Amino acid sequence: MSNMVLSVGSKFPNFNKKAVVSIEKGKEFFDINSDHLFDSGKWTVLFWWPLDFSIVCPTEIIEFDKHNDDFKQRNTVLLGASTDSEYVHLAWRLHHSDLKNLSFPMIADTSKSLADDLGILETQERIAYRATYIIDPQGTIRWVSVYDLSVGRNVNEVIRVLDALQTDELTPCGWKKGEATLSV
Repeated sequence: MSNMVLSVGSKFPNFNKKAVVSIEKGKEFFDINSDHLFDSGKWTVLFWWPLDFSIVCPTEIIEFDKHNDDFKQRNTVLLGASTDSEYVHLAWRLHHSDLKNLSFPMIADTSKSLADDLGILETQERIAYRATYIIDPQGTIRWVSVYDLSVGRNVNEVIRVLDALQTDELTPCGWKKGEATLSV
């Protein structure tokens, strides 16, 4: 079991997982793997939540979904994940009106192997912390944030950091897309 969070500059681990991509009968599940992602030539934002059928998690999932077009405009694939199974993900989507039509896959890390490889598995309950990874097209982690189980994230900050990373330039504190970058 890993105790250290895999961080900036590390290669994102290889994985092969089931994901829920739809609530349409016969089209619910899809196999998703690291090769598929990193061969696409796109950036990836992968965010984790602790548990399905919880209180804080849907607020974040809904907010990420509202911004999925913003991620697409930035040549970025949005993925969500937890250690719940694909069947739990599907049941949650079927029973939560705001989650029914999500526009991104919900990865099921039922074995907890990916969360463990990333170092984001909470040790007592063995659920994932609220972690967010920005991964470049080569599969290298460029940004990671990990929150306590009780604290929701700011999706606008994830987009701001993605914009800054995609400039490949120096950006000052609080920089936003369209503002001047720094020069040496």
